[in-house]
Amino acid sequence: MLSLPQRNRLLQRLRFLYGEEADRLLRRVDALVGRYGVDLAAREDAPSRYDEGSSVLITYGDSICAEGEQPLRTLRRFLHKQVRGTVSTVHLLPFFPYSSDDGFSVIDFRQVDPGLGQWEDISELGRTFELMFDLVLNHCSRRSEWFQDFVTGIAPARWYFLPMDPETDLSAVVRPRSSPLLTKTSTRDGPAWVWTTFSEDQIDLNWQNPDVLFEFLDILFLYLARGCRIFRLDAVAYLWKELGTSCIHLPQTHEVVKLLRDLLSWTVPEAMLLTETNVPHAENISYFGEGDEAHMVYNFSLPPLLLHALLREDGSLLKEWLSRLPALPPGQTFFNFTASHDGIGVRPLQGLVSGEELDWLIEQIRQRGGRVSMKSDSAGGESPYELNITYRDALGDPGDPRRGLQRFLCSQAVALALPGVPGIYIHSLFGTRNDEEGLKATGRNRSINRRKWREADLLEWLRDPNDGAWIYRSYLKILTVRRQHRAFHPDGKMNLLETDASLLGFLRVSPEGAERVLCLFNLTGKRKTLGAAKARRKAGLGEDTRLFDLLRGRSLNREQKELRLEPFGFQWLQVTGG
Repeated sequence: MLSLPQRNRLLQRLRFLYGEEADRLLRRVDALVGRYGVDLAAREDAPSRYDEGSSVLITYGDSICAEGEQPLRTLRRFLHKQVRGTVSTVHLLPFFPYSSDDGFSVIDFRQVDPGLGQWEDISELGRTFELMFDLVLNHCSRRSEWFQDFVTGIAPARWYFLPMDPETDLSAVVRPRSSPLLTKTSTRDGPAWVWTTFSEDQIDLNWQNPDVLFEFLDILFLYLARGCRIFRLDAVAYLWKELGTSCIHLPQTHEVVKLLRDLLSWTVPEAMLLTETNVPHAENISYFGEGDEAHMVYNFSLPPLLLHALLREDGSLLKEWLSRLPALPPGQTFFNFTASHDGIGVRPLQGLVSGEELDWLIEQIRQRGGRVSMKSDSAGGESPYELNITYRDALGDPGDPRRGLQRFLCSQAVALALPGVPGIYIHSLFGTRNDEEGLKATGRNRSINRRKWREADLLEWLRDPNDGAWIYRSYLKILTVRRQHRAFHPDGKMNLLETDASLLGFLRVSPEGAERVLCLFNLTGKRKTLGAAKARRKAGLGEDTRLFDLLRGRSLNREQKELRLEPFGFQWLQVTGG
């Protein structure tokens, strides 16, 4: 049963969302948690759910396949052998039966796609790794039982969706796509136009109906029982709809996130919420709330800013943004990533990069074989929404492939060194190239970064010492070093160094202040030097401090006058003494 303080807090949230129904809904919460055998009053919030060893590998269930074997079994076997002890968590992208969008148009939230495997395969994966699942809150497939019940008028799902008069003025609604907002469908009662934020196959759910909330609370507890410890709240910004508003980031949406956090804190306190809101930076970080919303927020501005810095060979914009990152309380941190199953969002550059610089970046991506996806804007036109390309190819150099590889590895080293939990897309770990065949087969821009590897081909790729193997082994080495040093704890401090635009430098300090690591990155294709004494001063270190190169396993001579960084080179220097 809920304790009295828990009951009062939850009742307050339910009243904010559903008014007079709150008392009845509170009794439903009691019944739900009782069904799952949870003693809410006996649990307390966990002070920290991550450490320097935390990292998340992002992958589809069928990113690696083998003849005659279900993909989830292939994936589990491969990851168990190749990355066990290096990454702590696997984010298994939607593994449910689906009808489109590579899993994000969910037919049944409670089942595993039989083409991938079964729940037992996911449990086996969970024996080696912590698990992260998607909670696809905003919409479901038009082929779902819920939507079929809407079409035929069967309760309760007949009230789960948002039919609208097609003449309704929806011009204020913020759109992440260029497809129509309303989609016509036939029902038992005649034609209906339903809300479809993302595609005609992804029907938005009506969160003003508390039955929808309880469907997802039941799903949440099911996933907890199946081993999920990080919940990615997909497209959560668009959750609640109110006519006459933008229908993005509404107060009710934030209240739902708070409610989910409360329930996790009282049931499985080591579990976390991660919000996915591919929007401008200030809007994105609003999901930290006042320490009472998401435990982690995707650091969406990092991928395009880091890409810009390394292609421009000028870190001015990146460093300006880093200098303004907010200080977060213990237990909340950024989810640092450079690539994911989606493209590289450019909306998070709004207010950070000029239109001219964005146009330049887009042209650089097109020259490297990338595509640009568009969204509708309020004026009725279209504007860039995301860049579709592998992060490895985005940083490639056609004239000097080795230089491109080093530039890509530098980008990953930056992301791994920043405060936060690193999210590593499986294709970045392997250095996968653009999948032109996949793009041609589907006609969807995002397919360029969603290659399905045959295991035999992947193993051969990872044996190439000048390409896949070099990236893969270098990446694992950096990850291994990171997890061994408390200075990289997500709650540790970062002190940014004042350097010229060609260099990025910061000092990472463990939460207790006992360990310090000086991180230096050359953002250019030319060899750079930095005076050792000057570097110490900028980092606030004493002249008698000693530096140990963690990535190369060697001490720097105390009398050494200069720190040398090769083109797109980087160093992590442990500081002792002083």
